Amino acid sequence: MNVQRFCFLMLLGLSLLGVAQVPEQPMDSVAERLIIIEGDSVFQSSIPLQEAYVFGALEFDDYKEKLRYYILRRKTHKVYPYAKLAAERLVELNDSLAGIKKPRLRRKYTRKIHRYIEDEFSEELKKLTRTEGQILVKLIYRQTGSTAFDLVKELRNGWRAFWYNTTANMFKISIKEEFKPDLVEEDYLIEDILQRAFASGKLERQESVLDYDYSKLYNKWKVTAKKGRR
Repeated sequence: MNVQRFCFLMLLGLSLLGVAQVPEQPMDSVAERLIIIEGDSVFQSSIPLQEAYVFGALEFDDYKEKLRYYILRRKTHKVYPYAKLAAERLVELNDSLAGIKKPRLRRKYTRKIHRYIEDEFSEELKKLTRTEGQILVKLIYRQTGSTAFDLVKELRNGWRAFWYNTTANMFKISIKEEFKPDLVEEDYLIEDILQRAFASGKLERQESVLDYDYSKLYNKWKVTAKKGRR
């Protein structure tokens, strides 16, 4: 089984699983603003906003480091949509199966998802390289909070997950790999790449289920980089 075939089978297994403000007007003693949310008028004292980051300029010690970052960015941009899809399919599967009690209907539904993923994404997944496959495994953990190994084990069985992992190791890919941007520099770089892509609109944002603060990661690794240059 080659690496492209493995990546396809892995994702196939995982697949089973205007806010507008009206100008403020005097309202007697009511110190509120009239907010229009999806066509409805409601009184609110504030509007919830997503966090926004001010990104610093990218700095590299040498051309080799710069090249490494841009290669990693290209690969991350390529595989992120598949990790996002895996997380979405997992949620859809769990929601759908919760309402299907009969085993026969559950099997029928899972076969339908199989065919959909195969028809829609198989050709693209076959083009993944070994390093892209490993980044995909990390991003699946970022999006779901579970390793690809555990997801396959849950959706299939432990024996199947064992062989998936053994096959992956032949190509130096571990589907037990986790995403640890607070501990692993490459994982932080991947997170940095994603946040910049989200902000620029190059990738559609999907929040990670993991508990970490990107701004704190940025400060930590920036200090680490400065110490390394001394």
